[in-house]
Amino acid sequence: MNVDDIDLSAEEFWALSQEQRDDAFAILRRERPFAFFAEPVVPFIEPGAGYYAVVRHADVEAISSQPKLFCSGQGATSIPDMPPELNEFYGSMISMDDPRHAKIRRIVSKAFTPRMLGDLIDSIQSIFDGILDDATAVAESGDGTLDLVRHISAPLPLKVICRMMGIAEADDDLVLEQSNIILSGGDPEFIPDENEALRLVLEAGQTLATLMEKLAAKRLETPTDDLTSALVHTDVDGEKLSHQEIASFFILLCVAGNETTRTAISNGVWALHQFPEQRKRWMTDRSLDKTAVEEIVRWASPVIWMRRTATQDVEVAGQQFNAGDKFLLFYNSANRDELVFDDPLTFDVGREPNLHYGFGAPGPHFCLGAHLARREIDIAFRRMFERMPDLEVVGEPARLQSSFINGIKRMPVRLS
Repeated sequence: MNVDDIDLSAEEFWALSQEQRDDAFAILRRERPFAFFAEPVVPFIEPGAGYYAVVRHADVEAISSQPKLFCSGQGATSIPDMPPELNEFYGSMISMDDPRHAKIRRIVSKAFTPRMLGDLIDSIQSIFDGILDDATAVAESGDGTLDLVRHISAPLPLKVICRMMGIAEADDDLVLEQSNIILSGGDPEFIPDENEALRLVLEAGQTLATLMEKLAAKRLETPTDDLTSALVHTDVDGEKLSHQEIASFFILLCVAGNETTRTAISNGVWALHQFPEQRKRWMTDRSLDKTAVEEIVRWASPVIWMRRTATQDVEVAGQQFNAGDKFLLFYNSANRDELVFDDPLTFDVGREPNLHYGFGAPGPHFCLGAHLARREIDIAFRRMFERMPDLEVVGEPARLQSSFINGIKRMPVRLS
């Protein structure tokens, strides 16, 4: 592959295999670490001048750790500039800069009490055991096969988030369906007509917002012990979250907490299938739990990129950039950087050190739910090893055709 043949804005690039994409990013790291690309065409949105692809670990860190020079408020999750109200509605905290970002993060952190987090973590195993019970029943009712994503990896983070927020179990499927549309990245399986993409994403977001705003109003009058109740009653320096801010936070949870954990678990099972000696190593040595979870997050790199925008003329790694320039921080590439990771294309459950950016790079936008995600992944694999030691991948995963989420839509597995 030639460096001039690489186009990160082309749909065809994101339909390539994981190995082909890894090769392309390795070429960019070596030959063109700040490659410039035209913006992808999005119906009804005026494209901008283009963006720089930031592909090296050190450069991702440098930009992420300087929020005053490289802001998030002009758009963190979209390449084109979206209307401000949509930018914050779908991005919530990650599409804000200080001081507003700091205010909302403080309120959320204060509502997320150690007792609440402890109770939530204690409930994860019982939630997942129920999921495994249902998955086993599906396998036993047929030929022993089931879809790992549908029956195992997708339900866990979805149920954890919904129970944490106080969403009724009857609404789980609705939340999953609308989240899939928002995170589809234009995948034709979820959005067959790209001209309808913006409308469908807006409708999905509004559906989730309406669900959450109704719950917030209810909890304001009749609080319980869920996070929604804590959010509507918590204030910092006399300020509280509005119901719409809570709704935006819930959409962020559906994105950052649902899809990413699902993606990490699914890619982790696929990695252990590709590296069976690592699966055996981990199953027989549970002292590797911590490093194995970190390696799964590095390997999966669930969120492929986040955007930053230069607030002034600035220099990075000896190259000059102008105010207003857009940068896409490609975490997947940073997590394969040969200058940081020994043999980065090998999955190693004992990898140490592991300075991955699977939860984002250093800075104010580092993932607020990283601890919870780690516990979900840890419990998921521990219980699968204990209850489904014979789980076997029996087909290639169907990957989400998206430049933003490194998702797996389906993956067949069998219980013998």
